[in-house]
Amino acid sequence: MIRYLIIDDEHIAHDIIKGYCDVLPNMQLMKNCYDALEAFEYLNRNEVDLIFLDLNMPVLKGFEFLRTVQNPPKVIVTTAYNEFALEGYEHNISDYLLKPFGFERFLKAISKAFGNYVSEKKIVAESTPVSNRIFVQSNKKHIQLETVAILYIEATGNYTKIVTTTETIMIREKFSALLEQLPKNDFLQVHKSFAVAPKHIRTIEGNVIVIENYSIPIGKIYKLNITQLLK
Repeated sequence: MIRYLIIDDEHIAHDIIKGYCDVLPNMQLMKNCYDALEAFEYLNRNEVDLIFLDLNMPVLKGFEFLRTVQNPPKVIVTTAYNEFALEGYEHNISDYLLKPFGFERFLKAISKAFGNYVSEKKIVAESTPVSNRIFVQSNKKHIQLETVAILYIEATGNYTKIVTTTETIMIREKFSALLEQLPKNDFLQVHKSFAVAPKHIRTIEGNVIVIENYSIPIGKIYKLNITQLLK
């Protein structure tokens, strides 16, 4: 059993991590801590195997907290700030998850932290249901999306546009990073700036895909993807 602690000042982050852990066998949440001082007090009396640690917290920051812990357990950092990654590895953390992260990336972090244990307990992607929901961050809010409702995604400068059956969302995340979070069998890249959900395609004519009332271009180097889709 992997006993874990979540340290994050955002309630939504606790919900996401616990939701992912609940999919895996042998993961036991010991406590939700909303600041580092609460976690410090808990660890003085209890032991855990793993900490999910946010960095930007009030009073005591994540890495400042780690310096106070004697013989810390394995640590997976979960943060929206990638500039602290190098310092994180100086603290010998197991992995560095950049928010928002999908289930597949989360599972890789668990496997990296508990490689042998994970192998023995068969906690692998092939034996675990893939989440059909993702959380994305837009205007300082975390929004939960059903992946089946996504029509296509589009790279627009430093942002990525997500078009769903009901709304359009702009997020400050790389197109490639978001594409990695989506179920691979449910989305197809058709252009350097576009990926579509094949199940929502209405027509394909020439170099244009039509989904509902949207026209998506097909890039030259991605035509093979379309050819394989039509077989």
